[in-house]
Amino acid sequence: MKKFLLTAACIATVSGPALAENIGVSMAAFDDNFLTVLRNGMSDHAKTLDGVTLQIEDAQSDVGKQQNQVDNFIASGVDAIIVNPVDTDATAALSAAASNAGIPLIYVNRQPANVDALPEKQAFVGSLEHDAGRMQGEEICKQLKAAGKTEATAVILLGELSNQASRERTQGFKDVIATDDCKFITVAEEQTANWQRTQATDLVTNWMSAGTKFDAIASNNDEMAIGAVQALKSAGTDLGTVVIGGVDATQDGLAALASGDMDLTVFQDAKGQGAGALDTALKIAKGESVDSKVYIPFQLVTKDNLGDFTAKN
Repeated sequence: MKKFLLTAACIATVSGPALAENIGVSMAAFDDNFLTVLRNGMSDHAKTLDGVTLQIEDAQSDVGKQQNQVDNFIASGVDAIIVNPVDTDATAALSAAASNAGIPLIYVNRQPANVDALPEKQAFVGSLEHDAGRMQGEEICKQLKAAGKTEATAVILLGELSNQASRERTQGFKDVIATDDCKFITVAEEQTANWQRTQATDLVTNWMSAGTKFDAIASNNDEMAIGAVQALKSAGTDLGTVVIGGVDATQDGLAALASGDMDLTVFQDAKGQGAGALDTALKIAKGESVDSKVYIPFQLVTKDNLGDFTAKN
């Protein structure tokens, strides 16, 4: 009898980590190309893990809807929650709700404002957004210099103003053009297009109609950069006269780079962030210790190394 109990205990110990885990996931939006890659990467990774089930919800860029989704996850007794925040300044309530319920919460991709004061059993998996803006700015500066520019103007296409990534990417670009090497670049216009291609097309069209001249476009993401390209093409502008940079290295962004419509982008590892968030959630749910901040590096993408990234996002 003792031998049977010991054997049963050993089996329970070994099989513990393989017990079914139900993870609730609230994505800021389903209609975003990069976030779709991230979401699919998370789902694909879950399929490789025994007993892991994801319940993925679309917050539709609505803070209230995302709060309700998290509350519903808690009420249904999920083992952990993963959140891609709609508003990075509105995450304290989400953290408090999950913490009070004792349920692990992982933020992914968009860094919450309370990242340095996350409660126990909570973490962030993403990338240092300032680095993306810095890399973009340095390459735009380099390409403008190569074109012989000694004075140049740039316009900045911003993501959602409530989003930490938009603010940090913009600041990274501005920090570069404040340096001695790149201070020949000045900002003519900057405005939000909310990460959207069509809004960027309209915005750049309006700038050109108002007579704004620019030598470079620094876009917070690829979608808005592609929107800018469409506006320039519609206006009959020679794309060779404007340096256009995005961020994310989505498939559409890489295709635009390959065709010569864009000049650079910055690779953000969507699949890596999705898989990393899920792994972190499972570790915390099983009582393992993890770092509260897990950063996955950005990488500059130009025509010279484009082939290294075509299959990554």
